[in-house]
Amino acid sequence: MAIIASTPQTVNEDLVDLIGRHSQALGSQLQTHHTNVFPPHAEKTIRMFQPSEAAKLVGLKEVHLRNIANELAEELDASPSSTGRRSYSVLDMHKMRNHLDKTGRGNRRYLPHRKAGEELQVISVMNFKGGSGKTTTSAHLAQHLALRGYRVLAIDLDPQASLTSLFGVQPETDVDEDETIYGAIKYENPRPITDVILGTYIPDLHLIPGNLELMEFEHDTPRALMQRKSNDSMFFARISEALAKVQDAYDVVVIDCPPQLGYLTMSALTAATSVLVTVHPQMLDVMSMNQFLSMTHDLLDGIRKAGARFEYNWMRYLVTRYEPGDGPQNQMVAYLRAIFGEHVLNYPMLKTTAVSDAGLTGQTLYEVERNQFTRATYDRALESMNNVNDEIEGLIKRAWGRS
Repeated sequence: MAIIASTPQTVNEDLVDLIGRHSQALGSQLQTHHTNVFPPHAEKTIRMFQPSEAAKLVGLKEVHLRNIANELAEELDASPSSTGRRSYSVLDMHKMRNHLDKTGRGNRRYLPHRKAGEELQVISVMNFKGGSGKTTTSAHLAQHLALRGYRVLAIDLDPQASLTSLFGVQPETDVDEDETIYGAIKYENPRPITDVILGTYIPDLHLIPGNLELMEFEHDTPRALMQRKSNDSMFFARISEALAKVQDAYDVVVIDCPPQLGYLTMSALTAATSVLVTVHPQMLDVMSMNQFLSMTHDLLDGIRKAGARFEYNWMRYLVTRYEPGDGPQNQMVAYLRAIFGEHVLNYPMLKTTAVSDAGLTGQTLYEVERNQFTRATYDRALESMNNVNDEIEGLIKRAWGRS
């Protein structure tokens, strides 16, 4: 008897409807998760800092920090821990730093703000390939610099808005129309950039959030180029012009670029004074970066002929998700250093469960409590992150001509 194979019955579904249902279901679950992590009317906070951490961030010896804390005891949130040692909030450090600067203690500057003649530093963090640690790098760099006393503006230029989410802002529900950088750089009726800047839970850190609205700039630009009048700004100058209106309020701008070479990325590169390229030390990622660099060169060469200027203080490659015990990764890092020399940062960003686990609750290493991890895991991750950020801070100071 012949056996007839049955043909599985298929149901034709409309792809648009299916994607719509999945988007709605996922969005609903993400909103529920966000509500559980950050209940209604709750604001995202940052942890307290131990004396050794606070002293390093303010720029003091620990004994001196205690003396200043005693002077300002009535103004600080500092409270003793279970061991009797004080811990300090970001606002405490902010107050101590301002107090030290106002009273002129010693010959040091405790507020590392730009001086006359020092250029606003605009750092564009970029890569063509997703998953290279670009947003993680941007968030931790912006927070680190703000905790050190710099006035920092973080800009989320990625329509996926992961940086925005890390700062406790839900892009789908908390960011309305024209409340991204798009509102300030669009071709018709742009808003003042000050209207789209948000404060955060760190006193010296502000945010321009992102969401899918940013894609409008990619759609609008070709039409604007065709209809352009002689006095209209070119697309690549619009972020620079917007930042010029608030440059006196900031020392450093950190831009988290989208993982694509569109008009937004080219605008960010034109606005940048420095470029940080994240790279995962795997062959496929390095091959992808090769394509990225080639395409970037061709596109930037084209807009340079249209009047764009590219005068950078520095460009560096940051090795991310690095595993020191991985032989092939070590070979790839050596390969990159042989090719790019000093353009590769000395310190890599280690791959660690502390960063990924903190991300599950929408937090960074500077926000998450140390007791949520084993001490060695957390300390190793934080040391790696601080090493990277300290090295970048050194490049910023060098650009200003400081020691």
